[in-house]
Amino acid sequence: MTFSHLSQEWQTLQTNHEQHERNALLIKLVSLALCLAGFATHVSAGWLALVVALLWLQEGIIKTYQSRLSDRLLKVEAMLLAPTAPTLAAMQLHTQWMANRPGTFSLLASYAISACRPTVAFPYAPLLIAVAIEAVA
Repeated sequence: MTFSHLSQEWQTLQTNHEQHERNALLIKLVSLALCLAGFATHVSAGWLALVVALLWLQEGIIKTYQSRLSDRLLKVEAMLLAPTAPTLAAMQLHTQWMANRPGTFSLLASYAISACRPTVAFPYAPLLIAVAIEAVA
């Protein structure tokens, strides 16, 4: 392991972490645009709710991926602080993840937990409330 390998890994992970953040924001904006278009064109509330729920789940999945990158970023940063005492080798994101990979149920639970974070749940929960209000109106 060399300092340059760790630096390269950190830069790659950080870039991907930020890309996941942009993707999550894009999913939010698409959800909002589709809902507004659905309201304007009188799409049924059931279809709108389904689309919002699917996009919400998709963002939960993206945020779970991002969380994995965050875990590795923190380990790389710790190694960069103490390069003379390596705890992990550089460039081992997938090996590390596979060693700690949860089972199917735990993986689905982690997607749900990510989706329930307030920063993820907004704007989906308010959009579902708006769809429900529109359905009864």
